[in-house]
Amino acid sequence: MNWSDIGDALFGGVADYGAILALVQNSVWAGAVLGLVGGLIGVFVMQRDMAFAVHGISELSFAGAAAALLIGVDVVTGSIVGSLVAAAIIGGLGARARDRNSIIGVLMPFGLGLGILFLSLYDGRSANRFSLLTGQIVSVQSGQLGWLIAIGAFVMLGLLFIWRPLRFDSLDPQSAAARGVPTTAVSLAFMLLLGLIVAVAVHIIGALLVMALLVTPAAAAMKVASGPVSVPLLAAVFGLTSAVGGILLAVMGTLPVSPYITTISFVIYVVCRVVGSRRGRVVRAATAR
Repeated sequence: MNWSDIGDALFGGVADYGAILALVQNSVWAGAVLGLVGGLIGVFVMQRDMAFAVHGISELSFAGAAAALLIGVDVVTGSIVGSLVAAAIIGGLGARARDRNSIIGVLMPFGLGLGILFLSLYDGRSANRFSLLTGQIVSVQSGQLGWLIAIGAFVMLGLLFIWRPLRFDSLDPQSAAARGVPTTAVSLAFMLLLGLIVAVAVHIIGALLVMALLVTPAAAAMKVASGPVSVPLLAAVFGLTSAVGGILLAVMGTLPVSPYITTISFVIYVVCRVVGSRRGRVVRAATAR
């Protein structure tokens, strides 16, 4: 092999990668939005102990998307409808943690069962069915990108609008209610925002793995930070790194995008957990002296 062959192998691969990346740029942009917003909203998901709710909403979002695929309408619309229905039910009926978990436990198999039924009746491309469950790197079409970015921006603005009362209600709901915070309205608004961003997540990482971007980045950030600014900021960075990094790696392989995203997210969490544990031991040792 001469230098010309080596150059063609190296730079030809780069050119091929760039060409493939251009084909999935919609997914990169949508993944970036999902990573940022998912990291931010995940902080409140963790503070409110609602990680289970994320999975419950994703199952009905999957059912809505599968129904839309079956009848031939926009899949994003179907997933949004399913997510909002689940969010409204959980937010309206699950005021207490015990009630909320039981409602989610009922909704999850129901939504998954409906989704599987709709997919079994769908006679189109099998890749479309598979992508709803585990994500697909080319699942975001040009017509859907604008909707996904608009949804992400709306959720971001909604979070900023209710940030202070939501944070107060998440950390100390009894004191928030005593201070006149409309906790019921804040909780329902948060659930609807969560439902919208879950609908976006279904198209990037699939219904079964949404917690990798809506829970894990925030959980990792909470292991190494505790400030009201540092935790959301780190969670957003971790979410962005997981989503965009996973998509960029998936371009080079033949696997679905979800294994790459979940692996990066998990590695970040493990590293943060180790760092947080070591920092805690140092603090305890210094306090004991």
